[in-house]
Amino acid sequence: MKVIGYVRVSTAKQEQSGLSLEAQELKIRQYCELYELELVEIIVDAGASAKTLERTGIQSAMTMIKNGAAHGLVVAKLDRLTRSIKDLNVLIEDLFNKAALISVSDQVDTTTPSGRLILNILMSVSQWEREEIGERTKTAMKAKKSKGQYTGGKTPLGWKLDEDGQEIPDDDEQELIKIVRGYRTSRLSYSAIAQKLTEANFTSRTGNAKFSKSAVKRINDAETKEERASRLEANNTYRTA
Repeated sequence: MKVIGYVRVSTAKQEQSGLSLEAQELKIRQYCELYELELVEIIVDAGASAKTLERTGIQSAMTMIKNGAAHGLVVAKLDRLTRSIKDLNVLIEDLFNKAALISVSDQVDTTTPSGRLILNILMSVSQWEREEIGERTKTAMKAKKSKGQYTGGKTPLGWKLDEDGQEIPDDDEQELIKIVRGYRTSRLSYSAIAQKLTEANFTSRTGNAKFSKSAVKRINDAETKEERASRLEANNTYRTA
């Protein structure tokens, strides 16, 4: 049977690990030699993510198989082809309903009933693992946020990062929050406060010297260090109650 080999790495780190292009190619060649498969070509996708099928290499392999240049695709490991059950189903319906899919490490060969069963089990487990990791990550981020810890992205107004990457009060922005709230206590509108800040030569964290109504509202709604301390204390009291 004529087959095409397909190898892929998404990062330089993978290239330096056991998932390197050379290691994948060696596995494919050894498998084809052992089972007397005619290896027509090995197609490479370097620096390509498995999150999409819009990859030059895999598209080329699919075209070759559809055109009859080969009757199957061999990969060293299934996740080199795709990490998505949805994309795998697309490939099965569009390509592997007739052509063979062989994964060396996973012992998958869709020309056999047992191979198709193993394929479905492996992809289901893989999907479950990713969802579990995603759920644990969300839970961890939520816990960090409730403790006032930095969770990535832009720091909230009134806060900055220290050398250890932890959020600490930004004294200048904390003072600005208090000034804006003082004006609000005096019943000044956001527009009037914006004008006062501009005239007093205050600047935003982006260096903008002209304040807008919406910018002033964001400052007014920002969390002061006293408010955060109170919130964290309340959270701790709730957890230990």
